Amino acid sequence: MFTMNSPGSMSRSLRVLAALLAYPDAQLRTHLGEMRELLDSESAVSPSRRAEIEALMDTLRRADPLETESAYVELFDRGRATSLHLFEHVHGDSRERGPAMVDLGRTYEKAGLLLAPDELPDFLPVVLEFVSTQPPREARAFLAEIVHILNALFGALRKRESAYASAVGALIELAGETAQAIEPPADEALDDSWAEPPVFDGCSAKGQAKPGQAQPIRVVRKNALNSATPGAGI
Repeated sequence: MFTMNSPGSMSRSLRVLAALLAYPDAQLRTHLGEMRELLDSESAVSPSRRAEIEALMDTLRRADPLETESAYVELFDRGRATSLHLFEHVHGDSRERGPAMVDLGRTYEKAGLLLAPDELPDFLPVVLEFVSTQPPREARAFLAEIVHILNALFGALRKRESAYASAVGALIELAGETAQAIEPPADEALDDSWAEPPVFDGCSAKGQAKPGQAQPIRVVRKNALNSATPGAGI
């Protein structure tokens, strides 16, 4: 039995949520059944939240693929409020975003992880892939560092009545917090007070105290580069 001082494993749940927040292509839809089983078997996400997430999975499985993919792009790529690129919320289009990206990439490298050439380190599914490699305590602390951004994203998705809000709500709860629907300014960077240095100032290789981001199911280990084989997915 786990206590608050010894948080249980959430690595599989984080990988499932990373995949679920990624582009809903044919490969993702193929793995929805397995993702559901992994989420249930780990039980890190509350039963009520799992029920919401499973409803989202059912929708993704049954809906027309082209409509699903189009809706995803419209939701996440058409405005800052629902962007899955976390530095978009913190730095917007400022000069600080570039150096923050570099620092974050170095964080992944120190942990023995590399991104594919076309991936940005601040993409939330990528971040979750990285966090899933950390011990439970560090993973929870890492999520707590970005929980203010997750709450804003949760609020924006709730406002649009999107079922994806359930996945973000689960992340907030895995951080040990209560999901709160904060509404950010439309198409603007979040309040400057949210850009605290510890949050996106790089993260230790052990996932402690600093944030990092990664692309879903595409983070690869260094020893995989030699064979040009990407890291395994769910």
